[in-house]
Amino acid sequence: MSSILMLCFVIVLGFGVIIANGDGVDIYEIKKGDFSVNITNYGARIVSVLLPDKNGKLADVVLGYDTIKDYMNDTCYFGAIVGRVGNRIGGAKFTLNGTVYKLDSNEGTNMLHGGKKGFSQVAWKVKNHVKNGPSPSITLTYHSVDGEEGFPGDVLTSVTYAIIEPYKLSVKMKARASKKATPVNLAQHSYWNLGGHNTGNILSDELQIFASHITPVDKKLIPTGKFVSVKATPYDFLEPRVIKGPIKELPNGSRGYDINYVVDGHNGLKMKPIAVVYNKKSGRVMKLSANTPGVQLYTGNYINDVRGKNGYVYKPHAALCLETQGFPDSVNHPNFPSQIVYPGKSYRHYMMFTFSIKK
Repeated sequence: MSSILMLCFVIVLGFGVIIANGDGVDIYEIKKGDFSVNITNYGARIVSVLLPDKNGKLADVVLGYDTIKDYMNDTCYFGAIVGRVGNRIGGAKFTLNGTVYKLDSNEGTNMLHGGKKGFSQVAWKVKNHVKNGPSPSITLTYHSVDGEEGFPGDVLTSVTYAIIEPYKLSVKMKARASKKATPVNLAQHSYWNLGGHNTGNILSDELQIFASHITPVDKKLIPTGKFVSVKATPYDFLEPRVIKGPIKELPNGSRGYDINYVVDGHNGLKMKPIAVVYNKKSGRVMKLSANTPGVQLYTGNYINDVRGKNGYVYKPHAALCLETQGFPDSVNHPNFPSQIVYPGKSYRHYMMFTFSIKK
């Protein structure tokens, strides 16, 4: 009896531990040469990405924490897979097949990133892990049950992180609905600072996004349902631009970017170029491609004195997120691409990060 009680209630600080619900949490490395990625099964999160710069010096280029306790208390979603539905659902409700589903509202009256106990706040199971060799990878799975955070139906979810070539990181997210139709919109929520996680802000980085339109939002960051051209606006990154210029031109009251871009030329599961980020000081370049209709640009506007790895304190604009996704609040906008997955059908979301050096 005492051992059962200990299993149910112990919460410890480091990794390689058992958390409150009895699931084990640890860090798993995948590595090829001097390129390595650490992943924890708590939230299927990327914990670190180690890359050389133009001088061969290694640095960790994603924000994060040192302990599992920090990740359990995290409100920034550092490195996480967010879901069952990433981004926002207006009013924390939607109607499907005549039934109104009321969800967990965790951002005012809205739902953000799947609710208080979204996919980022649970322990995933490790299905397979190959640390190195020709095909380093890890596959994690999570079973989301009917009614979890208010969503209908069971969903079996998996994510595979793999280094497929030197300096190429593949992320494959899959989900399958059983018994009931349900919305699914997973997103990988890493915060990137190509200069290194502890080098300040990303405002001097050069950014290009292959998207001619955005889905504008209201004051609660819920899409209006319209599509607006980025031409001649601060949202125009069709050609590479240093972020600190246009970010100053955003509407009054805006702390930075937090907007969904409509990817040009989206075509089903076909991979398309999404974005390119270049950090001049380090020479690091990150190219992102994916098969989703949208990508959320978020410039870490609400990172307020967050104590991260090795005690470094992260501040606003310490990193940027490029969250490939279906459109926010699609369940309430019939003119947006559907996120509904029907029983026996599959959801597939693929990403490719390609890193290089520009001298």
